[in-house]
Order: sequence, then structure tokens, then C-alpha cells
Amino acid sequence: MGPEPKYQWGQRVSAQIDLFNDGSFPDQPDEALLVKSGDAGEIVRIGLHEESNQPVYLVEFAEQRVIGCLEHEIAPV
Repeated sequence: MGPEPKYQWGQRVSAQIDLFNDGSFPDQPDEALLVKSGDAGEIVRIGLHEESNQPVYLVEFAEQRVIGCLEHEIAPV
């Protein structure tokens, strides 16, 4: 079992860095800017990145865009 998640489901957070397409969004070009630093969203699910044993937060930003984020990429609003 990995470390306890720092954030909770339903929590409002903001992106701390610009988030780019890593191939997860086939309808967007690779490396396209998906979310700008400072954009707010809400955590809709929390999972575990198996290889790194870190919590992964699925954050819904504007336009129904759900992006997987690591703890260092988001902060509470």
C-alpha cells in the first residue's frame, strides 16, 4: 500500500504547473497545453500509480476535462 493521499475526493485544487498532453488525450496533439498553472479543478477520483507507488488524483478542470495529477502538480484552493 502506498502513502496516504494528501488530498481528498471532492476537494477543490489548482494546477501548480502547466500540464501538457502526454498521449492520454488522443483528440489533442502530443505536448498540447491542457491546463495552465493556476487553473482550478475538483478531485473526482483518487488512484495509485503502481510503478512509483504514489497517489494519482483525477482532477476535473473546465470543459469536462479530467486529468491525472500527482501531488506536486496540484495544491488546495
